Amino acid sequence: MLKERLKGDRINRGERRERRETIRNNIKKLGELCELGGKWIWYWLSRWACRVFCILLFRIRVYGRENVPEEGAFILASNHQSYLDPVLCGVALKQHLCFLARDSLFHNKFFALLIYSLNAVPVKLDRADVSSMKKIISKLKEGMGVCLYPEATRTSDGRIKPFKPGFGLLRRRGQAAVVPVLIDGAFECWPRYKKIFSPGPVSVYYGKAISAEQARSMGDEKLAELLTYTLRQMQNDCRVRKGKKPFNY
Repeated sequence: MLKERLKGDRINRGERRERRETIRNNIKKLGELCELGGKWIWYWLSRWACRVFCILLFRIRVYGRENVPEEGAFILASNHQSYLDPVLCGVALKQHLCFLARDSLFHNKFFALLIYSLNAVPVKLDRADVSSMKKIISKLKEGMGVCLYPEATRTSDGRIKPFKPGFGLLRRRGQAAVVPVLIDGAFECWPRYKKIFSPGPVSVYYGKAISAEQARSMGDEKLAELLTYTLRQMQNDCRVRKGKKPFNY
């Protein structure tokens, strides 16, 4: 009888341990879901506030949203006119985006916390940043969109510089489609030589997506050349419609 009782106590203790472990795991999963839900709500509220900001100050007009894939990984390859560009690229889309940002923007702790919370990933521009690339590739494999600027720097005169092909690694590893994005008007509102922006009209155009299969058949160099050509054409068409003089590329 004593042996049976001791054996029963050991079983009961084992069951209680398993029960406690199950409860701890469930609590952990619940915490992760709450954290994920909190991030989603914060991103949604931030996007809503940015949309109001862009409508009031820049009378933003958005065209071609239907060209952005609703599912699966994609890269928004945009020209780079100002510090406003990440907001302008993502404010009209319902899809959650990640943003590549140069590491110097994370030196201020409060600003770093803000842009971290909005899916910004710091990138070192002076050398190959393998860690950041792995993070971005991981986001693409999760089916997220990534916004980046293949010119690698803001324009000094409003023109679009030739795209650098380095983003091709992200596209290949993440098996992502590529959407050309044109921003027009942001340079006039906030050129790189001004410390703060001024209000003015801004337009954002999403071009037709290049599927992952199409991009794979081109190679990185040819894809960069095609995107440069496409965005320059989109820019000049936009400038003509607005009564501006087209650039002579």
